Order: sequence, then structure tokens, then C-alpha cells
Amino acid sequence: MKRFLEVAGFLLALFGVAGVVRELTDGWFRLLGVTRFLTENVWFLEGRELFANIVIAALGLVLMIGSDRVAKS
Repeated sequence: MKRFLEVAGFLLALFGVAGVVRELTDGWFRLLGVTRFLTENVWFLEGRELFANIVIAALGLVLMIGSDRVAKS
């Protein structure tokens, strides 16, 4: 379980940072455009894509930090 949380947290952080870079370069830098599907298809995130990607990256970091508290199984 610990390894799963670490990998999921790393992927979330990676996708969030890639989304932030993509938003700051105005779509020019299309590294890992997975977050485009998460942020552009949700109606209440219109115009807030940068904020949503920052939150995704922060959740990934929190998940990686929280995985240290889970017992190794």
C-alpha cells in the first residue's frame, strides 16, 4: 500500500507540474497533457486551469508525504 501511495503521489505531482508549465507557456509546451483532460472538461474550472494544476501538484506532494505514515505491507 505504501508503494502504491508513493507512485500515485509522484504521478499526481508530475502531472500537476507539467500542467502548470503547459498553462504558463500557453499550451506551447505539451509535456504530459493528461491534466488537460482533468481541467478543461470540468465546467467549474473554466478559467482556473492554472490554479487546478497547482492544486493537483500539491495533492501529489501531500500524498507522497502521507505515504510515510502508512505501515509497510
